[in-house]
Amino acid sequence: MARKDTAADAANPGRLKQIALTYKMTRRADKKIGLVLAAVGISIFGVFLAIGFLIGHPVYLGILGLLLAFLASAIVFGRRAERAAFGQMEGQPGAAAAVLDNVGRGWTTTPAVAMNRSQDVVHRAVGKAGIVLVAEGNPNRVKSLLAAEKRKMNRIVADVPVHDLMVGTGEGQVELKRLRTTMLKLPRVLTGPQVTATNDRLRAMGDLMSNMPLPKGPMPKGMKLPKGGPKAR
Repeated sequence: MARKDTAADAANPGRLKQIALTYKMTRRADKKIGLVLAAVGISIFGVFLAIGFLIGHPVYLGILGLLLAFLASAIVFGRRAERAAFGQMEGQPGAAAAVLDNVGRGWTTTPAVAMNRSQDVVHRAVGKAGIVLVAEGNPNRVKSLLAAEKRKMNRIVADVPVHDLMVGTGEGQVELKRLRTTMLKLPRVLTGPQVTATNDRLRAMGDLMSNMPLPKGPMPKGMKLPKGGPKAR
């Protein structure tokens, strides 16, 4: 029991520090966060306390109002903190990959499966909805990158649906803050074993490509690659 108490005491300062850091981060993007939280808490507590005086139970209603005020403030704080975090991540390289890492259980994500010199990038997520390719970068450049990766997926796993999403605020794009929700709304068409098999096939293909020897120099003109493997002797 003493060990559990010690662990709880050690964890509490860490949680409080994390909340404080989250508040500071949120306040940089949302200057009114303090006033909003105070207004929500005081309003709810004041309403319940007033009702308590009217019905003759100010203590009970006051305690209930205090608890509900704390709960409502926590919910509002969480939502505004999330909005502020997405606002700061918007447009940053790798922001979509960070969101994909927190989509939820049942999803396997692989960041930067395709990239060009301009740092436009395509990430891949595999789940019961199939394969989801998420592109971020300049829309004009990343479209071809996304299309090429989609064709590649269709060749490797032709029996698995492939979805493509482009992160951004333009027409036909998905806002970063709505990326997780959009993915979770996709219809689930694969079973757990099918998801595992798809991941295994993609992983095997990735290992094959990484282990394939590359020519050290340019290929001579007119040279063709052999269609078959080495003949057995």
